[in-house]
Amino acid sequence: MLTTLTALMPVILVIASGYLIARTGLITGVQWRGVERLAYYVLFPAVLFRTISQADFASFPTLNMGASLLASIFAMAILLMLARPAIERVWGIDPGRFTSIFQGTLRWNAMVALAIADNVAGDIGLAMLAVAMVFMIPVLNVLSILVLSHFASGTAPNGARILKDLGTNPFIISIGAGVLLNVSGLALPGVIDDTLAVFARAALPIGIICVGAGLDLRSLRRPGPALTMGTFLRPVFMPLLAFAFASLLGVTGPALAIVIIASAVPCASNSYLLARQMGGDAKLMAEIITLQTLVAMVSIPLALLLFT
Repeated sequence: MLTTLTALMPVILVIASGYLIARTGLITGVQWRGVERLAYYVLFPAVLFRTISQADFASFPTLNMGASLLASIFAMAILLMLARPAIERVWGIDPGRFTSIFQGTLRWNAMVALAIADNVAGDIGLAMLAVAMVFMIPVLNVLSILVLSHFASGTAPNGARILKDLGTNPFIISIGAGVLLNVSGLALPGVIDDTLAVFARAALPIGIICVGAGLDLRSLRRPGPALTMGTFLRPVFMPLLAFAFASLLGVTGPALAIVIIASAVPCASNSYLLARQMGGDAKLMAEIITLQTLVAMVSIPLALLLFT
C-alpha cells in the first residue's frame, strides 16, 4: 500500500497544483484551452508514438488485456441499461441524467491513466496502457454517442462523422503510426527519438495539471442519487469487473496493474463536452467528473492494493 501511494502521490499533488494555478488566475480560462490543446494534439501523441514504436508486444498479453477491458466495459454497459428503468422509477432519475451516469461509469481519463502507469510501471506501463487505448477509445466513444442520441434531446452524428472523429483522434493516429513503425523493424533516428523524449517529459505533468485546472469544487452540491451513482459506480465496480475478466483470461503482474488502472481512473473531462453537445445533463456530468477525481485519490490505491 505504501509503495502504491508513493507512486501515486506525485500525480495527486500535480493535479492539486493545477487546481491551485487555475484558482489563482496565473493562467486564465482561454489560456487553459491552449495548454489543453497542446497536451492533447502534440505532447501525448508524442508519448504514445514513441512508446508504441519501441514496445515489445510479445512481452505482455496484448489480446488478453484488451479482451478483459472490453468485456468489463460491455458487461457494465449492459447492467446499466438493464437497470435504467428501475433507476428512473425508484430514484426519479430522468433519461438525460442517466446519460451522465452512463458516461461517468464507463469513460476514463487517459491522461491520468498514463501518468499513473508511468509512475507505477515505467515505459512498459506506458506501452501497455497505449494498447488499452486502442481497444477502449473507439468503443467508449461509440457507446456514449449511441446512449446520448437515444436518451438525450440532442441529435447524434451520423456514422461517417463518428468514423471521421475516430480516424482523426490524435491518440489513435499516434498509436497507429507507432504500431506501423514497430512492425516495420525500423528504428527512429537518434535526433527524432531525443526530440520526442523531450516532448514526453513535458506531456505527463502538463496533462495532469490541466486535469486539476478543470476541477470545479464550487459546482458540487449536496450529493443526490444521480451524483452518488455517477461518482461511485465506476471506482467501485469497474475495477472489480476488470479484475474478474483479467483473472479468467490469465492476465497477471504488471499487465493486471495496467488493466486495473485503466478501469479505476476517473471519468474523462471530454464527457462534459459530449453531454453539452448532445443534450445530456452537462451540469451533472461536470459534478461527476470533479467528485470522481477527488475520490480517485483514495480509490485507485485501494483498487491496486486489492486486485494486484
